[in-house]
Amino acid sequence: MDRFSSFERPKVIDRLKSSYYDLLVIGGGITGAGIALDAASRGLKTALVEKDDFASGTSSRSTKLIHGGLRYLKQFEIALVREVGSERAIVHSLAPHLVVSEKMLLPIIEDGTFGKLLTSFGLMVYDVLAGVEKEDQRKMLSKEETLAIEPLLPHDILKGAGLYAEYRTDDARLTIEVLKTAAEFDADAINYVEASDFIYEDDQVTGIKAKDILSGDVFDVQSKYVVSAAGPWVDDLRSINHSKKGKRLHLTKGVHIVLPYEKLPIKYALYFDVPDGRMIFAIPRGRVTYVGTTDTNYFGDKDHIVTNTEDAEYLINAVNNMYPEINLEVDDVISSWAGVRPLIHEEGKSASELSRKDEIFESSTGLLSIAGGKLTGYRKMAQRIVDLVAEKFEDDFGKSFKKCFTHKIVLSGGVFKDARDVSKYTNKVFEQIKAFGFDQIDASYLVSNYGRQTDTILARFMELKDNDYVFRLAKAELWFTLKFEMVHNPQDFFIRRTGRLYFKIERLRDLVDPVIDEFAGYFDWDDDRKQRERNKINTAIFEASNFKPANS
Repeated sequence: MDRFSSFERPKVIDRLKSSYYDLLVIGGGITGAGIALDAASRGLKTALVEKDDFASGTSSRSTKLIHGGLRYLKQFEIALVREVGSERAIVHSLAPHLVVSEKMLLPIIEDGTFGKLLTSFGLMVYDVLAGVEKEDQRKMLSKEETLAIEPLLPHDILKGAGLYAEYRTDDARLTIEVLKTAAEFDADAINYVEASDFIYEDDQVTGIKAKDILSGDVFDVQSKYVVSAAGPWVDDLRSINHSKKGKRLHLTKGVHIVLPYEKLPIKYALYFDVPDGRMIFAIPRGRVTYVGTTDTNYFGDKDHIVTNTEDAEYLINAVNNMYPEINLEVDDVISSWAGVRPLIHEEGKSASELSRKDEIFESSTGLLSIAGGKLTGYRKMAQRIVDLVAEKFEDDFGKSFKKCFTHKIVLSGGVFKDARDVSKYTNKVFEQIKAFGFDQIDASYLVSNYGRQTDTILARFMELKDNDYVFRLAKAELWFTLKFEMVHNPQDFFIRRTGRLYFKIERLRDLVDPVIDEFAGYFDWDDDRKQRERNKINTAIFEASNFKPANS
């Protein structure tokens, strides 16, 4: 099968209608994507359906870190720290352009969460559990050394800092590249197809009733086993299956705000204390710095989660507390995102106290569901549930499959030896685009998003004739995502494939109309459809940058 033909929507729809799968995955976030890749690479005939766009839920709204969860040491979740800590290096090796080493600074302050001794010991244990390479192992800094690299930290209460290694990523890009890689192993993955009900044979789940959201077409998808990896919607599907019993989900809301870099000009990513006892991140990224996250109980609409004034003020106050000379205001926020975590409920625990461990539920009808977990642990979560499916398959049908080897499967676009190779390629890209007015940040953006697929985008860029080079590059990206990444509307493109809504919102505003015109030409939209899409993306821009009180 051609590398990308298995990711073309009409062909996927035809195969979904006519095939009998070994495994059907519901949910196109990072967990579902990881399951699809693991299963397909082992030899299971695999399909995946997502009711919205890929990564449109929690998997585009995280802190965008592949990190080991330092705070879980304090909760004595040693096994969790060991697993996700070691996973960081594996995922980095699979896509070094997309999972990038990031030095993290942990300021030590008077009466803070971590004292100097605990910080030193904790980071040392963290390095050991995570198998951190020597050059990336923790370094303890004095107050003077800390202020030399981050002079805006509070002089009067600062005791020093710990400097350690984490990894930054783009969660939505990671999800799409895992799915594209799964497609190379003949997995059929599709967005905008909803699992509306289950099909049963002898009281066992043997597929789903599916609805194509774009066309309205309704059809059956048959499969020996069905796994729900629907994140916050897992319990909804368990209810449809009449199996929502025992443990249940506990949704918590996490909000991030984006500031112009000059408003919060930090050199290193920071993990710092908040007065209420929590800790949050501030992470520089190109021309912006983003801050998060909140952690509050959520009972609202899972399909429409927005940042409210209280969320933004909480994060602004947290930054001002750590950086008293900065004096940020809510009006300084240029964008934001909000999502919910599908955690496992534990009686008597607050939102921030809940474990990030994943859990598998199995119904009497055979439906398997997985929830909880962290972005960092997606590969191991997938391995656990595919191991279970493979075991059942052998028991039921006498057929065995390969062991998991996703730790060796390089992700789409990630054919690099190491970070130095990525840097060398980025410099090459910069040399190609600098004559058009682009800078090193633009080159880094392209490579971190697309890896070596940037060559295909730049070849398209060179073919185009537009004199507005910013639009020409966006047009080349749009062509690539339409052709190879199953994009269907401006929100898919501006939010999940390129991250412009979060990290380049000012540039996005100028691109809305010309990009919608490109969509109209590709999909043959009339003026009414163009206006509806314009309204949707303008609403998304407004909600990302303007906040209402929580009770409004």
